[in-house]
Amino acid sequence: MPESTLLNELVAVAAERKPDAPALTYGAATLSYGELDAAVRGFASGLMALGLARGERVAIYLEKRFETVVASFGAPAAGAVFVPLNPLLKPEQVGFILRDCDVRVLVTSPERLAQLGEVLTQCPSLRHVVLTSGMGAAPVPVHDWAQLLASPARAGHRVIDTDMTAILYTSGSTGRPKGVVLSHRNMVAGGKSVSSYLENRSSDTLLAALPLSFDAGFSQLTTAFHSGARVVLLNYLLPRDVLKAMEREKVTGLTAVPPLYIQLTQLEWPAAIDQHLRYFANTGGRMPRATLDLLRAKAPSAKPFLMYGLTEAFRSTYLPPDEVDRRPDSIGKAIPNAEILVLREDGTECAPEEPGELVHRGALVGLGYWNDAEKTAERYKPLPAGLGGREAGLQLPEFAVFSGDTVKRDAEGFLYFVGRRDEMMKTSGYRVSPTEVEEVLYATGLVGECVAFGVDHDALGQAIQVIATPPEGAAELDVAALAAACKARMPAYMVPHGIHARSGPLPRNPNGKIDRKTLSTDWVEQKNAA
Repeated sequence: MPESTLLNELVAVAAERKPDAPALTYGAATLSYGELDAAVRGFASGLMALGLARGERVAIYLEKRFETVVASFGAPAAGAVFVPLNPLLKPEQVGFILRDCDVRVLVTSPERLAQLGEVLTQCPSLRHVVLTSGMGAAPVPVHDWAQLLASPARAGHRVIDTDMTAILYTSGSTGRPKGVVLSHRNMVAGGKSVSSYLENRSSDTLLAALPLSFDAGFSQLTTAFHSGARVVLLNYLLPRDVLKAMEREKVTGLTAVPPLYIQLTQLEWPAAIDQHLRYFANTGGRMPRATLDLLRAKAPSAKPFLMYGLTEAFRSTYLPPDEVDRRPDSIGKAIPNAEILVLREDGTECAPEEPGELVHRGALVGLGYWNDAEKTAERYKPLPAGLGGREAGLQLPEFAVFSGDTVKRDAEGFLYFVGRRDEMMKTSGYRVSPTEVEEVLYATGLVGECVAFGVDHDALGQAIQVIATPPEGAAELDVAALAAACKARMPAYMVPHGIHARSGPLPRNPNGKIDRKTLSTDWVEQKNAA
């Protein structure tokens, strides 16, 4: 049986192995691997019939559904590059991405096409729109999905595993969204690595709850398809919908971000979930200790995997379940086939317990930011000789991802997240991580959701401001009790200078994380206007 080297081969190899095995479930329908592979090949042939050149971009603006997955693997099968757009993006944001990477083909639905309005007229590189059904009005030719897939079979362009296959746009919390370019090798190596430590198998059913435009969300597809497992696509409206799907589909693996886990722990879990759930994995930020404890109580049979990743390198570290009780605050060690370094600003390695920047080297390091040399140079840098496997005699440079995240490594080699360098708060001479403050707030049990950030202060440098929602079942946030709990649990320099109560849930960015940047910006603007 051949090994997958290209992204689309994850589907093709699984189909060759077990064509009748279930691959994707959406609603009441399920596609087998054979059916999925045929659809992927059909979409690739359709793109070739449209005259798509090697490396040209295909944007996918859809919620999670069969067509989203088929296009995501079909575009690479044609030798093109897929660009997944978060379905929550507004037309102006969609237009920016279409223009930024010169998208040639847009795959969307009639309803979403109608919302784009005149945006598409401002995208000069766009040549075709493919609709999931029917027809619609657009400034370029419009094609029906079913008819496109019925095109005569055509071979795709020849590509190799170091060619780009995807551009994933970050949430743009510090400005315009940035397009992270990933190769076939990046995505296939990521799928193989993650599935190895999660021990994914063909009998698994993974719930795709995160957006497929988010690296951790798309990873559910690559890990499952590498293992021949089944993926359930879910566009949930309420956290309760996630639990219902887990029970109904007998889900064995769930990967989510802390805000969703916080919401899920506030609900009653059907007993049947624990009969099937083999693991739950966290990504996108530190899991609050109280939330982790609640999850383990609700699904005692499931193994917890605490992970860390960044889009620029797809996935970086994980904490083995048997280490969770000893070091629940750790993000673990490097995933298989990756090396994680902790470096000082001068490029030398940090000593144990010394904070430094997390630097990722290996097969998962992406190809930089699309058409942005300045930002690429900030994050993707040549690795100095003497670090990791770099010997002085090597002449060609190796680029690593300098994450911008501050971490520290203990004497046994386990890593601990300290905070984002651009989110770190400097107050009373101390550097304080917002996540460190939030961890204590959650542990009080007095908040539902919370976010901490620094605001300018004449005396302190920055004052720590908190926005929090009431806990489940409470009508109001008890600000006085929360302030007292903070004083009892935090050193004086870490105690929030202000606590602002608001109703929940707190706003999310497109990847489902609490939007700290927007909340802090809005709070400052409101204070200045008062």
